[in-house]
Amino acid sequence: MAKLNIAVAGAGIIGLAHIDVLAKSSRCALSAIVDPSPAAVATAAKAGVPLYTSLAALFTSGRPDGVVLATPNHLHLPQALECMAAGVPILLEKPIAATLAEGLQLQKVVEDSGARVLIGHHRAHSPIMAKAKEVVDSGKLGKLVSLMGSAQFFKPDDYFASGPWRTQPGGGPILINLIHEVHNLRMLCGDITAVQAFASNATRGFAVEDTVAINLRFASGVLGSFMLSDTAASARSWEQTSQENKAYTSYADEDCYLVAGTLGSLAVPTMRLKTYPRPEDRSWWKEFEVGVVGMVRDDPLKHQMNHFADVITGKAAPLVSARDGVQNLRVTEAIAEAAKTGLVVTI
Repeated sequence: MAKLNIAVAGAGIIGLAHIDVLAKSSRCALSAIVDPSPAAVATAAKAGVPLYTSLAALFTSGRPDGVVLATPNHLHLPQALECMAAGVPILLEKPIAATLAEGLQLQKVVEDSGARVLIGHHRAHSPIMAKAKEVVDSGKLGKLVSLMGSAQFFKPDDYFASGPWRTQPGGGPILINLIHEVHNLRMLCGDITAVQAFASNATRGFAVEDTVAINLRFASGVLGSFMLSDTAASARSWEQTSQENKAYTSYADEDCYLVAGTLGSLAVPTMRLKTYPRPEDRSWWKEFEVGVVGMVRDDPLKHQMNHFADVITGKAAPLVSARDGVQNLRVTEAIAEAAKTGLVVTI
């Protein structure tokens, strides 16, 4: 069976990751790169594919089966509209757009037109998250009660020196890192309906937050707390616990989420499960049955590309829809507003 031809727009860090996945894919092949930067010339030559400076030039030369949009956030809306006008399915990197208003505009076009658009929240394709959701949905934990989460890590000084914009409003961990977590939390516990947050810049002293404490209310009645910091010397983050991105050192004994219900709890990503053997014996005086949920770790970007192939061919609806992308952005912006105002923000 012939492979699907996929063009990648944006040859930055995440674009290169997609290019690497395509090189190994059994269903998709890199057909072109779209990027106006001089550095992209060498990338395209190494991959052995043509380079275009614009989507218009790409579509003039011939329509690929799909396009990965891994370009800067402010280009997401106009470039997605351009792809949809050309009738080309899209894997659009998160966030869906630079602002909530733009995201809503894009969502409307997608839903009105029936365009095939997958939003690139790649952790949604993680086998770890799939297994965690399976455990939650199975009822083994009983009625969900609470969730505790953490994304605490230390960004080195050169991270800020190489991008001074990261020291200014919009460059902190709320808008850069938290949107990854929001989708994971929604996968486990459903939609988030209200948030509170305290933010601090006391450690780095930049004009943007470095640490945030967040409270969450879910539609199901579950309550959650989440600790976010890019200046905490901690390994309790997805990157440093999931073992999915080999660029990060991983710690197999650490978790970043704990989901608890009336019958037991699940720690993610170690998948340590604690449940009471009999509901009538539930008590803090009694021992849990302790085990580890079996699962296979694998690259979620690979699974995402395989799913994109199913979306292109009509075999599957997008696992992360435009509506999901908008809701993730909506929650993230609400947390930023709550941190700024000190108010409970209803979503």
